[in-house]
Amino acid sequence: MTATVNAVAPAGSVPPAPPAVRRRRPVGERVLPYLLLAPAVLALLVMLGWPALQVVLISFRKLDLGELVRGEVVWTGFDNYAEVMADPEFWSITLRTVLFTAGCVAGTMLAGLGIAVLMRHIGPKVRITLQITLVLAWAVPILAATTVFQWIFDQQYGILNKTLVLLGFDSFAGHSWFATGASTLVVIALLIIWQAVPFIAFTLYAGLLSVPRDLYEAAGMDGASAPQTFRAVTWPSIAPLVTMSTFLSVLWDFKVFAQVWAIREGGPDGGSTTLPVLQYLKGIASSHFGVAAAVAVVMTLVLVVFTAQYLRMLLRSGKEEL
Repeated sequence: MTATVNAVAPAGSVPPAPPAVRRRRPVGERVLPYLLLAPAVLALLVMLGWPALQVVLISFRKLDLGELVRGEVVWTGFDNYAEVMADPEFWSITLRTVLFTAGCVAGTMLAGLGIAVLMRHIGPKVRITLQITLVLAWAVPILAATTVFQWIFDQQYGILNKTLVLLGFDSFAGHSWFATGASTLVVIALLIIWQAVPFIAFTLYAGLLSVPRDLYEAAGMDGASAPQTFRAVTWPSIAPLVTMSTFLSVLWDFKVFAQVWAIREGGPDGGSTTLPVLQYLKGIASSHFGVAAAVAVVMTLVLVVFTAQYLRMLLRSGKEEL
């Protein structure tokens, strides 16, 4: 005879829920997101991927004006890269471009952060006036802004030299700000910073607005000074925005061409030539399109390395937050 024992649940206990059955989504529901993304991905591949592939292929060809007119395809392997790398001027131009980019990015970020903090603490009327001024400066076309800066720093008629002379600095009478490549790049950097600061300032100001005022009040009650409050409260909130803005500024400033070319066409004596200007001189000006494509590929590789480092930082920060 078999005895059956019925387990009685204690009073007040909740019986365990049955295991959830994972419902398999229909194939159409799983494929739909990819179908919606397909047109955008296809458009990017056509508009960006195909031209990029063509540049890479041209960098392995001898494509001068003669080959272009005759429609000949002459493969040269890595000869264009060897020619570029063997040129001592290329390395000096690369170093100049890196230093120029670093100076522009540092100046832009410091000025943008300073203006953003200033807008956070000034009154509404002054802040609106400053914001309108920034928008107007941002709206000025590149060539128009370049013309204005050329007039400001003009040797004979520039307002900067005249103002310095009026302030008692007589040595600046007839001073040439474009006499050397270094001074020319300083003027170009000021122009680029002036044009880029509005975007950075508005971006960081938006980040500052997201910081709760309670945190500032708590820091004040703890006796924190202004630098300590910025380091402990403000900076952690805007650090991701600063990183993103720095990354975008590097991408933009590394590829600057119009301002450098419009100021002095890479002069005097090539002293302000950067990699984008070198690419133009090799390609459009000298009709050595294969060599110019090799320079473009090298520039792209430099930016890809920098982008990989930035993405690694993003992934690391995301894991820390999780």
